[in-house]
Amino acid sequence: MDLSTGFGLKGLKQLRRAWIEVEQEALSRITGKVRPDLPKDDLHLIRRQIDDCLSEAGGAASARARAARLGGVYLDLDAEGRDNFLKLLAFEYGVKNDALRESARAWLALASEDQAVDLTNRLDAEARLRRTLQSPRMCLLTQFNDLPEGVKFLADMRAQLLKIRKEDPQLRAFDREFKDLLASWFDVGFLKLRRIAWDAPAALLETLAEHEAVHAIRSWQDIKHRLAAPDRRCFAFIHPQMPNDPLIFVWVALTDGISERIDDVLRIDQGELNPDKADTAVFYSISATQPGLDGVGFGSFLIKRVVDRLCRDHKQLKHFATLSPLPGFERWLTEEHEHPSDQQHPRVQKGLEVLADAGALERMFVDRSWLRDEAALAKVSQPLTVLAA
Repeated sequence: MDLSTGFGLKGLKQLRRAWIEVEQEALSRITGKVRPDLPKDDLHLIRRQIDDCLSEAGGAASARARAARLGGVYLDLDAEGRDNFLKLLAFEYGVKNDALRESARAWLALASEDQAVDLTNRLDAEARLRRTLQSPRMCLLTQFNDLPEGVKFLADMRAQLLKIRKEDPQLRAFDREFKDLLASWFDVGFLKLRRIAWDAPAALLETLAEHEAVHAIRSWQDIKHRLAAPDRRCFAFIHPQMPNDPLIFVWVALTDGISERIDDVLRIDQGELNPDKADTAVFYSISATQPGLDGVGFGSFLIKRVVDRLCRDHKQLKHFATLSPLPGFERWLTEEHEHPSDQQHPRVQKGLEVLADAGALERMFVDRSWLRDEAALAKVSQPLTVLAA
């Protein structure tokens, strides 16, 4: 009998797929090996490893080995498998509600008795309550921190969680815990400010090019100009456990006066300025490299640290500016113009008056043709700069 006639080509493919799934399931049960997509039938294998990690049996070395083994299993999973792994942590390894209720009742009973209760007992109850508020999954994730590249592993894991957190409240709760944990490890006090120059490792330069989010790096000549030109700087925050992975970086141009156009900063053929002659530092791009650290703010701290560094290195600098967009500026300006308050700042009043005298306000809100009018730009540039500041 010709099977291709009886089943049809599509039927044969479905049959083959079904047989492969049966074979993989049987192999998983025999060997204990988790399949890449982590189906429900394999979750018990992950639970067993997680529970072993949380048992704290065998001392620190054994715990480290178990965490490394579990981390290896996670890395071998595909995207679907990693989602299922994270959902298992979210749904089954959160705060233990029964223990939390018991600890809360015990603490409330002692706290409500004022001075009649021994202070030691009350503080012990408070400590027990604090421990029950820490979920098992956070205890698990903490174990990965001691592994080589463990911090990077966790940042990447949260990046995966961010893709699915909106699917369920428990995933969002897990993400909040995860973010707080990472925020404690990535406190700015632990980060090192590093100037990145053209002689940095090629892998680091490729990271800059890959993650540049504002003005794309189009060639090696482009990135060399940004790093090697005497009037250009690049600074990054580096975590001690991720020495070759900048968390966030900023590009700076040292200029004579505030640049009016970003094209003037980016042009490779633009004449280079002696940095000792510069009076202005223009921050023209800032980019983060770790999606898993979303919500862990570094940007403002990086800018402040870089300003301090530049002031030490170039004491003649007087101005610090950005050529970044200003979201909401047009809406704010319209509101200030059409509905001025009694408490309107004198500087805002003056700026609006200058724009009104130039006949720019009404035209500005109607169309953008004035952007191509050199004479109009000359009149409104200074008051707009003041208002934007």
